[in-house]
Amino acid sequence: MFQARTSDTPRDKATLYSDLKSDLGGLLTDERDAIANAANLSALLFTTLPDLNWAGFYFMRNAAKGNLGGTRELVLGPFQGKPACVRIAVGRGVCGTAVERRQSVLVEDVHAFPGHIACDAASRSELVVPLILDGQVLGVIDLDSPSPARFDAQDQAGIEALAELFVTGSDWPL
Repeated sequence: MFQARTSDTPRDKATLYSDLKSDLGGLLTDERDAIANAANLSALLFTTLPDLNWAGFYFMRNAAKGNLGGTRELVLGPFQGKPACVRIAVGRGVCGTAVERRQSVLVEDVHAFPGHIACDAASRSELVVPLILDGQVLGVIDLDSPSPARFDAQDQAGIEALAELFVTGSDWPL
């Protein structure tokens, strides 16, 4: 049985993300299903990282059945938090922008981000990290907080390391 580390003593971010990486490694042992791994990672992040109101995944999919034009969009995957937007166009909102740029997007104040999609009005800051394998964007990890400027460069680096471990430790395509 997996059990995440818990402690009453606050950890510095470097230790926190090192522990999370170790915990994720344990979750990925003997399991390669990307959906199962995404579900466990979203739960791990939501229950371990302080001051979150949403943690989850969006995965790249064809925009419509029989889509001959090849248009792709993000579709909601496993998450923890309030119900969320189901489909997000590439280039739209923080998640779609991260896909379009093919890089992480850290937003200190979502109200100042042009085109922000407000799935939860309580969200004030957001961190989105793309999932990339062999140059192809598979989706994103999305973290929201009700506090402005909740995320910093250490959070971004920590989540990027977890995203890389998740991608390489799971089977693709979905």
